[in-house]
Amino acid sequence: MIELYYYPSYISLLPHILLHEIGVEHRLVFVDRYASIHKREAYLNLNPNGLIPVLKERDLILYEASAISLYLADKHPGSRLAPELGTDGRAHFYKWLMWLATNLHPALSNYLHPNKWTADEAAQVKLRSGAETRVAELFDIIDAELAINARPWLLGEDYSLLDAYAFVLCRWSRGMARPGASWPHFGPYANRIAERPAVLRALKAEHLSEPWI
Repeated sequence: MIELYYYPSYISLLPHILLHEIGVEHRLVFVDRYASIHKREAYLNLNPNGLIPVLKERDLILYEASAISLYLADKHPGSRLAPELGTDGRAHFYKWLMWLATNLHPALSNYLHPNKWTADEAAQVKLRSGAETRVAELFDIIDAELAINARPWLLGEDYSLLDAYAFVLCRWSRGMARPGASWPHFGPYANRIAERPAVLRALKAEHLSEPWI
């Protein structure tokens, strides 16, 4: 059975959603960040970075949410969570996966956790402010993409793991002065994702409460 080491509403929510989309049996293993379980030897043996999530399946131990997500999509092609290899759709899929992982995700992380970069409180305020500005610029970009393609999902007609990723990041923005759900195209898109049964099952399994985004 697959084990997913997770923390509620963390980036581990992404592979958690995908496990429900695929319909594969799995077990959640709670990692208590406030007790620093992720910094203890047992967990560091799974992920030396001390970060969440980790996926364990038999002898396979995998970390990095994007890598876990790609693994699940490729192992279960019938779930259609990623376009076929070698297609233009797959190329655009890689582009947006890297964009989410290297642009929107770290910008939101900087906003939520400026203390990771500096202990200086005044510097944290500046970092958070700059991150919030950057997040808005990035939501402008993805909102424009959704306006152009005028289709239900980021890649068009087919739902993919990108949409689950975008939903999780939108959720992270809900406490901002201008949350992601307030954008004219991205907001309705994120709400469509929130209505998917697999998404709802993952949210409820992590004992999260509304509003989702």
